This record gives sequence, structure tokens and C-alpha cells, in this order.
Amino acid sequence: MTDEVRAVARRMYAAFNAHEYTATEEIFTTDFFSHPLSATGPENVTRAWQRFHEAFPDAQVIVEDMVVEGNTAAVRTSVRGVPGRQPPTMLEIFRVRDGRIAELWALSSLRRDS
Repeated sequence: MTDEVRAVARRMYAAFNAHEYTATEEIFTTDFFSHPLSATGPENVTRAWQRFHEAFPDAQVIVEDMVVEGNTAAVRTSVRGVPGRQPPTMLEIFRVRDGRIAELWALSSLRRDS
């Protein structure tokens, strides 16, 4: 299970970095729930990725650390291609079911201006 969780995590970041929006259908379960977005389904991930890339077209997520236990991964990343003195960091924790991400929690140092 650990290798499967690690593989889907790496696939998710690779798809984000490559702007592969249609990959969300194979990476996330149909009932996927994002706690940060308070939204269900891969289509919400697609929209979030698209909005992020519209704001930061050169953004790349770099995996700094990944800890996997059972069906859960905790990943610390940095985000390159976002203006600022230091790259923003993120901590994401997600649960995998049947080879796909089913649930996600996240914290980010990226400032969001409303």
C-alpha cells in the first residue's frame, strides 16, 4: 500500500506541474473531498488548478518531504514560480482509496489577497 500511495502522490504533483487537468479524473476518486476547498469531486480540483495556473503560469510544486503510512501521505512541498522573497510552502495530507486520492487536508504559507 505504501508504494501505491507514494505513486499517486507523485502522479498528482506531476500532473499539476504539467498542467494536465484531465488527469484529475484518474488521480482523484469521484467522491473525493477537499477540506481546504470544502468541495467534492475531481472537477473542483481541475478548476482550482486552472485558477492557480492563471494567476501563476510558471508555478511548479516541488516535493521536499513525503511520509507515508498505510493509506495516508503527508507531503511538505515548496512552490516555485510564485512572486516573493521565499517560495511558499504547503503541507498536504491525503488519504488514498483504491489507488486514488479520496480526501485531502492542506495548509499553505501562500498569501491569498481577497
